[in-house]
Amino acid sequence: MPAEAAAAKTRATDPSEPHMILVDHVTKSFGRGEQAVLALDDVSVTIRPNEFFTLLGPSGCGKTTLLRLIAGFELPTRGQILLDGQEIGHLPPYRRPVNTVFQNYALFPHMTVAENISFGLEMLGKPVKEIADTTARMLDLVRMEHLAGRHTAALSGGQQQRVALARALAPHPKVLLLDEPLSALDLKLRKAMQIELKRLQSETGITFVFVTHDQEEALTMSDRIAVMDTGHILQVGTPRDIYNHPARRFVADFIGDINIIDAELESVSGDRGRITFPGGGTATAQLQTASMRPGRVSLAIRPENVELTDPGDARATTQGEIENVVYFGVGSNVHVRLRDGSELIARSAEVKGQTGDRVGVILPDEHLQVIAD
Repeated sequence: MPAEAAAAKTRATDPSEPHMILVDHVTKSFGRGEQAVLALDDVSVTIRPNEFFTLLGPSGCGKTTLLRLIAGFELPTRGQILLDGQEIGHLPPYRRPVNTVFQNYALFPHMTVAENISFGLEMLGKPVKEIADTTARMLDLVRMEHLAGRHTAALSGGQQQRVALARALAPHPKVLLLDEPLSALDLKLRKAMQIELKRLQSETGITFVFVTHDQEEALTMSDRIAVMDTGHILQVGTPRDIYNHPARRFVADFIGDINIIDAELESVSGDRGRITFPGGGTATAQLQTASMRPGRVSLAIRPENVELTDPGDARATTQGEIENVVYFGVGSNVHVRLRDGSELIARSAEVKGQTGDRVGVILPDEHLQVIAD
């Protein structure tokens, strides 16, 4: 287990740390005996107050199961979940200070926008004036005052999403759970709503727990991200930490584009290691832990941190041949075949060279890191 994951689990079991949600060694199995499916395996994590926290991972990794456990739609097989210091495992969903926004929004098509927003407050028995004031405030928050009287069936996808958010925020829950609410929107609208969601979280001060498989969504909106796979949390950190310092190969490969290079760790000095490449060349790389030992390792470096130069440049870490250049608008991805046959991608705004050219490849020490499998 990487140091970051171990640290996250240790912190999650410390109730003295400020938290809105504390997931403490939670396991969830579906079914019994040989047919049982392990959805979550001893998961621990702390979600802080007023935080935009994202559960990120591929389909089947356990992220939606964890969200449903917090909401109360499922119960843990083992472990406990605390919300604002209170153990909530025994509470039904309607007794938890939590609201959920689903993928399909679940709006009432026969009601207007304002009626949808006020419905939950009416069910809670709030005074008429409080309902009217809160509904008006929510309409203003999601910028839909001009559509208050329109039926939701006549709204666009983005407008429906805003109504669903306003309805969920109206009772001012301590936590808002969002289960891939942007997945049905087109790309341009999805990007706009990412900014809107972050604005809403910031303005309301409510803890948001967001589930997605979209790395760009997670990086754009989150204060912190938990990367999940096969029922485990592999790493928790800020978007910058997750992107620049992935703890494991899966995290590195799942978040954005990255080059994974096989190399040999020759020696270790503190948290740095001396690296040699099969096709020739040496470098120094950051180690995930000082306990790493010499031997075959995987190196990670982002395409934007790779520099191409003349084959004879003394700064070159290794050499290769340009196989392809892919233009994508603001720059190009240059695919380079290294001496040992492996491929590497360099990203640049200006490409010097063309297919078939020999090039030197500079892999800056400060951007190279050894990652665990």
